[in-house]
Amino acid sequence: METQRDVLQNLVTSAQYTVFGKQYEFSNLFSIREFKRRVPIHEYDDLKPYILRMMEGEENVLWNSPIGWFAKSSGTTSDKSKFISVSDESLKENHFEASKDVLTLYYKNFPSSDLLTGKGLVVGGSHQISRMNEDIQYGDLSAVLMQNSPFWGQWLRTPELKIALLDEWEEKLEKLALSTAEENVTSIAGVPTWTLLLLKRILEIKGKATIAEVWPNLELYIHGGVSFIPYRYQFDQIIGKPVNYLEIYNASEGFFAGQDSPESNGMLLFTGHGIFYEFMPISEYGKEHPRTVGLDQVNTTEQYAPIISTTGGLWRYVVGDTIQFTTLYPFRIKISGRLKHYMNAFGEEVMVDNTDRAIAIASEATGCAVMDYTAAPVFYGQDGVGAHEWLVEFEQPPADLKLFTIELDKALKSLNSDYEAKRQKDIALQLPVVRWLKSGTFNHWLKSKNKIGGQHKVPRLSNDRHILEEIKAYTF
Repeated sequence: METQRDVLQNLVTSAQYTVFGKQYEFSNLFSIREFKRRVPIHEYDDLKPYILRMMEGEENVLWNSPIGWFAKSSGTTSDKSKFISVSDESLKENHFEASKDVLTLYYKNFPSSDLLTGKGLVVGGSHQISRMNEDIQYGDLSAVLMQNSPFWGQWLRTPELKIALLDEWEEKLEKLALSTAEENVTSIAGVPTWTLLLLKRILEIKGKATIAEVWPNLELYIHGGVSFIPYRYQFDQIIGKPVNYLEIYNASEGFFAGQDSPESNGMLLFTGHGIFYEFMPISEYGKEHPRTVGLDQVNTTEQYAPIISTTGGLWRYVVGDTIQFTTLYPFRIKISGRLKHYMNAFGEEVMVDNTDRAIAIASEATGCAVMDYTAAPVFYGQDGVGAHEWLVEFEQPPADLKLFTIELDKALKSLNSDYEAKRQKDIALQLPVVRWLKSGTFNHWLKSKNKIGGQHKVPRLSNDRHILEEIKAYTF
């Protein structure tokens, strides 16, 4: 907490003569309480006018050092892109420093590791670096990090930069597979769905049954962005030997946390890397003056939305994720969902963390493997009784879809008391409706949104039927 106070003091001092700092009188801010009283909470659209000025080359708007890079983030429910400013400080003091922390923690846990004797395969985004003008460039976060990584990072990574930054995902997938199949890969980092597609293609090219036959020295898979729980079984099967799995929380807005121990339930929050954190109970979201708490007031039972202030010039910014603390002292967190990705049409308050775990339990119970899914409410007639409709792509389908549905429902009841109450005697919710999608449906839908590859993912949950109906149109 002392570290966090120092971080905020440094942020406010650095930005006191910027447009934003002058507007909110940063030079007269001397306490966290006064900072929260004076500076409002912002979502992207609130900061967008400042960001547009920076994108046009104006300096000292949100941050006091020149901004030459923007991370383009498309989100999962909108066609519009967000552009997050990436300063030299946010690169060096946050993204790269946290990356070194993750590596250091890994070697602390596995001191005899051979990780750095081989290459790290990065399954990154699919946006090329683009220029806004002579001084300013943008791309997705992985592209920005690759372009700016220190020289030693280039030695340890595969594929070469020109392949890593290809814009066309299908071409990139093929070239990734061909160029990395012959490398000594010791680690992989990427979103599970896209990584699985790449690994399958590599097995086809090499004519092997498992990745362990292709890369015998593979020892680590780094994942983040979505829950790994539904994918664990598939990775165990395709890799074909025990490897270590490590979760990180790295977004366009900052590198927030990383797993500090293989046994830990949650990721260690990085409190000293240029980000000041506040935590908004999700019940406060949407209020005119939402309440936020610091690390001294958080608990392990509530769901929070992180609010951040950063060396990239984000001030009291709503990241959009929801998190839960798994331990206090040290502060470890897990991502539980998105503020706008949940189902609560009938008071059931189902979060992504619930559905990911329920999918894993139902898959194990019925001997199947799920590749991807999305779910939304079904609104019925005057009686007010509804249901949840699920669209599921199976890697290995269940022998009995009805049994899978029953096991899914049973698991959700065990994980969420509000859902269990609404399912009691079918009072408010009936048994879920599960539809088996043909393979590739989600990818076709993502492609139609120009969101194929890399960091793009299917929204797990929605509180309306818009996304679900769009995806259904590709199959039914």
